[in-house]
Amino acid sequence: MNKEFLHNASAYGGSGWSPRSRPLTDEIGSIWGRFGLASETAPLRSVMVHCPGPELEAAQEPDAIQMLDRLDLEKARLQHNRLVDAYIEAGINVYQVSPQDTTSPNQMFVADLFFMTPEGAILARPASTVRAGEERWAARRLVDLGIPILKSIRGQGTFEGADAAWISPSTVLLGRGLRTNAEGALQVASLLNEMGIQVIQVDLPSGTMHLMGMLRFADQDLALAWPERLAYSAVEALKDAGYTVRFIPDAEEAQRGFALNFVTLSPGKILMPAGNPVTQSFYESIGMSCLTVDISELVKAAGAMGCLTGIIERDSKVSGKAG
Repeated sequence: MNKEFLHNASAYGGSGWSPRSRPLTDEIGSIWGRFGLASETAPLRSVMVHCPGPELEAAQEPDAIQMLDRLDLEKARLQHNRLVDAYIEAGINVYQVSPQDTTSPNQMFVADLFFMTPEGAILARPASTVRAGEERWAARRLVDLGIPILKSIRGQGTFEGADAAWISPSTVLLGRGLRTNAEGALQVASLLNEMGIQVIQVDLPSGTMHLMGMLRFADQDLALAWPERLAYSAVEALKDAGYTVRFIPDAEEAQRGFALNFVTLSPGKILMPAGNPVTQSFYESIGMSCLTVDISELVKAAGAMGCLTGIIERDSKVSGKAG
């Protein structure tokens, strides 16, 4: 084999070499699967969920597994199936996480396990030993779906996907607190900065779980928040980005009924927990369309629609506010 042959061989950059010149985003749907989002309100296309199973049968005292009360497994599974049916009826693709081994009782809260970007997923590292390892099963399913995992949080960092939200295609709001520590936030921000995305970090109050629990987005210029829980700096960032921030009217429904923990199906249209008449009436009075599902058993685990739903893809044609 002479040197001239090696020089001209395609393996060494010769005439047959074909450079990979397109960006990753142009390969979505061909080399990679369908995924990606840079908005909290663009039409929802696909989600990831986990139907509770044997892990709940083996559950211990509720407080030991970060739940509010014991769950009736049969009722919890039935309600979760109805949630999935609601997504399917709305034309949304639903992908199940199915662990091969018995997993954490909290595995159903898939939103915590990754954060989706236009180029792939940031894999979370849950903050509690109770939930350690749940991210493995989410990672396996993401890979099965052909979704790149851009980063896994490492070292002493902790990060949960429910602590991050897109406020524009070029800006992410990132909460630091119980579930996402300073190191985890730094790692997430570093990757997003590489993608040209600004990250606004806000501290979460003591006694709260996630940013998701105090802030949701209903339309491209409408944010819903829990009064006295959302940091002033977050409210200012939202207003600067052109949002109207409305505060929910009923703390009891927010606390017991998880009325703020909804999923936006498309601009102005949400899927929310049933049984919150005051909050639902408020939402409808400001022009929102509300679909409801009874998840009264599932909320005993300290989460609702938003927590139960890992968002994989939203319509890129309606990508939220210009940023």
